[in-house]
Amino acid sequence: MNYKNQISDRVKILLIDEDESIFYLIRRVLQRENYRLYTSTSGRSGMEMSTSICPDLILMDNKFSDMEGITLIQWFREWTDCPIIILSERSSYLDKVEALYAGADDYMVKPFHEKELAARIFSALRRRISAGAHTYYEAGNLKVDFTKRQVLLGGTEVHFSPVEYRIIESLALNSGTVVTYQMLLEKIWGPYAEQNSRILRVNMTNIRKKIESSPLEPEYITTIPRVGYRMLESQAEKGGMQMLENQTGRNMKVMEGQNIRNGIRMMA
Repeated sequence: MNYKNQISDRVKILLIDEDESIFYLIRRVLQRENYRLYTSTSGRSGMEMSTSICPDLILMDNKFSDMEGITLIQWFREWTDCPIIILSERSSYLDKVEALYAGADDYMVKPFHEKELAARIFSALRRRISAGAHTYYEAGNLKVDFTKRQVLLGGTEVHFSPVEYRIIESLALNSGTVVTYQMLLEKIWGPYAEQNSRILRVNMTNIRKKIESSPLEPEYITTIPRVGYRMLESQAEKGGMQMLENQTGRNMKVMEGQNIRNGIRMMA
């Protein structure tokens, strides 16, 4: 498998650091690898940006003037499993241990060599892809390839916005079971997303227009009134699906019972 080409395609990286002098170095490294870089200079703005771009990897300091770095790591881990690499001037082993236990995947002490940073980013992304290699959703004419982040309908690629893809990916990973509105809102927009489903309905309308022959009578994604959505069960090999579900770390099925008991009251 050519990991180099597979990883570089469409990867979005979010950098959160109050020290803007580091932006040039990191932008140079990422452009060389054909990654897309998004930057933020505070913890709060990093939180907001992350829910809109849904990054594939996060680079961040562990010290901010507006919040604790550990708090930010923990917040990310409430809704995303993307790799987090800490870039910090703090070299104490206690700082490293605390960050790793909070949910970070790697820790680099500033200053560092750009080639080492590129290698660590590549390694983190490779581990994520290789854990889910050759896994996909397939039902009828619809196929979702999780490793390529690609959706095919009748063999033709269908293009989705980043948010639309995250929605269809979340439903496909849990095909055959109900995914509640609140689960999707938290998975896509973070745990503090407003508890109304209007934005979800708008995106679902767009998704259905792209994959359903009759959006008003959907074949692939059906609405469960007052609860959520259910995607037609995958015909793909069960072993592959289980492999990717294990890799995501925060399997949404675990949350399903709890969210239904909390009484979801949103319509779609």
